[in-house]
Amino acid sequence: MEKTIAAISTANGVGGIGVIRISGENALAVAEKVFCSVNNKKIEEMKGYTAAYGRVTDDGEVIDEAVALVFRAPHSYTGEDVVELSCHGGLYVTKRVLRAVLKNGAVPAEAGEFTKRAFLNGKLGLTEAEAVMDIISARGSQSARAALSCREGKLRKRIDKVRDTLVNAAAHLSAWADYPEEDIPEVSTEQLSRTIEHCKEELRELLNSYDAGRIMREGVDTVIAGRPNVGKSTIMNLLSGCERSIVTNIPGTTRDIIEETVMLGDIPLRLSDTAGIHATDDPVELIGVERAKNRLLQAGLVLAVFDSSRPLSEDDKALIDLLTDAPALAVINKTDLPTKLDATYIQQHIKHIVMLSAIAGEGAEELERQVAEIIGTSGLDASQGILATERQRSAAEAALHSLSEAAEAIRLGVTLDAVTVTIEEAIDHLLELTGERVTETVVSQVFSHFCVGK
Repeated sequence: MEKTIAAISTANGVGGIGVIRISGENALAVAEKVFCSVNNKKIEEMKGYTAAYGRVTDDGEVIDEAVALVFRAPHSYTGEDVVELSCHGGLYVTKRVLRAVLKNGAVPAEAGEFTKRAFLNGKLGLTEAEAVMDIISARGSQSARAALSCREGKLRKRIDKVRDTLVNAAAHLSAWADYPEEDIPEVSTEQLSRTIEHCKEELRELLNSYDAGRIMREGVDTVIAGRPNVGKSTIMNLLSGCERSIVTNIPGTTRDIIEETVMLGDIPLRLSDTAGIHATDDPVELIGVERAKNRLLQAGLVLAVFDSSRPLSEDDKALIDLLTDAPALAVINKTDLPTKLDATYIQQHIKHIVMLSAIAGEGAEELERQVAEIIGTSGLDASQGILATERQRSAAEAALHSLSEAAEAIRLGVTLDAVTVTIEEAIDHLLELTGERVTETVVSQVFSHFCVGK
């Protein structure tokens, strides 16, 4: 028999309410020992999806007022009997209520154990379970939409469609090989090749969406670079929405790396405002310049800033030369001033260019559009279901590799028995992805990343 578990399911802080969740075969009995409704109605007599108002007590001492909400198996989040006690949201009160629940028969829930039980009890698949934490941690509307679509089974449906196609192909191959005396249509290698290529294309689309989806969730490491006094700190403050960097008309004000995470539309940028890149004999400035150059080599995106009101300098050209292989956006700033910059050299070396007046905020929308295009999120349809974890990506990649081997086997004229084996390997990888064929070690690893109350 599974133990009855309990945990605080709301955030660890002061709030309007705090929720203590209890799940398991004895959840109703445990809640009964600590909760007394004002009308003396017993929790064990309550129907599912009903609530009662009362008090939580511990050895006769009233801890707090509370509302008990009952969910009966199997119609609950975990598929088990569940009681949620909603009390006032103070840190002391919620912990005291949890302590009383644990004293009366429950045990502390492990990280992600409520959702793990939901998975084990067939309430949701593994991809849907993984989406739960993505919903909680979503930073923008796109990442929230992607997580919600996975929670609703969109990713699972895409995978199931590929798997079902492969299962049908493998079944036909097996039947044709095992029952030659039956009137089973001969396998057409041309049709089989088309089927495999179609499934490979579906998996490629999923894998291509992974990096963009990861950026929406985790953000992209972004460096703002340029020579002194081109407006890097003003851009940093524009994107941050506050005065994060010191802005003066004195070159070299920023001598170290200033970091901030901001949202550019739906894209989280982990911004770094670096020291101006230029030739200098000042030993302090030189350290900052070297740090800035090192950050350029590590960045997932570089916003290379140039001053529209001044001619292109040798320092500007040196920065452009550093960006040969970097994902970069040239930001020609100070467009509110008379233009003296010839952008020809920039256009020859950097594909993406945006005109901006950081001090006036003009050009910010075009900046957002260009950044989305560079990092690959502009064409992403988050509502279609995309790969969300490294585990999912690895399984999809393994399935694609197996299908590539199957296609190569057909091309080389290898027996169809060998082709069947590689197709079945691809099916196994897809079953691992959805959680229909997965080890306990993988399951434990997935849910170890969850918060305790979920």
